[in-house]
Amino acid sequence: MSGHSKWATTKHKKAVIDQRRAKSFAKLIKNIEVAAKIGGADLSGNPTLVDAVQKAKKTSVPNDNIDRAIKRGAGLTGESIDYQTIIYEGYAANGIALMIECLTDNKNRAAANVRTVMTRNGGTMADPGSVAYNFSRKGVITVLKTDGLTEDDVMTAVLDAGAEDVVDQGAGFEIQTEPGDLVPARTALQEAGIDYEAADVEFVPGLKVEADADTARKVFRLIDALDDDDDVQNVYSNIDVSAEVQAELDKDDE
Repeated sequence: MSGHSKWATTKHKKAVIDQRRAKSFAKLIKNIEVAAKIGGADLSGNPTLVDAVQKAKKTSVPNDNIDRAIKRGAGLTGESIDYQTIIYEGYAANGIALMIECLTDNKNRAAANVRTVMTRNGGTMADPGSVAYNFSRKGVITVLKTDGLTEDDVMTAVLDAGAEDVVDQGAGFEIQTEPGDLVPARTALQEAGIDYEAADVEFVPGLKVEADADTARKVFRLIDALDDDDDVQNVYSNIDVSAEVQAELDKDDE
């Protein structure tokens, strides 16, 4: 997700986060295994693994689980890790575009599950390329607002590290970079003493579509259902949710 919708989706999910902790752990572990397989077990030489480990720790994945995942992914336990990334494209309510990123060891299972979830929740699958043209791969770093932290502080920290834009999203700041500049920008934040919530390479939409509350509910319901599938790692969309619509959605959780 991006823009207002990123924060909206994050907030929207808080009510069900405990139910999904086990699934979240499994997906985070999978990311660690893949990062270790590609770049090795040495954190100092594998920035992708560093980010995967940090994200897992922020979600309270036990250190023992993290250590085992690193060793398993790096081939130090004799186990075979064979995941492949597959991207599916589709539409949610009112033509909201979706990019569905799967990390799976069974392509047929992943395809069937995604198609079933889309059909049952008012979505439709799209032909390859029909949605992807509106998305670009970008490094995205999110920084939660803290007392005294300003947009200028964040911009100053990352300006010379490849940051393309810093946007005030209300609950925090979103920094966008080219994928190759994600690590330098993240490092620059750390050196400036600014903590970041997440740092990932994501699909960022070029054209967003503002949604009313009814559409947003349908889109988030579909995204939640997709997130429940073990093979689905990330879901990106071009939905944009205004502050007024978000306030209406917040009432649903009260």
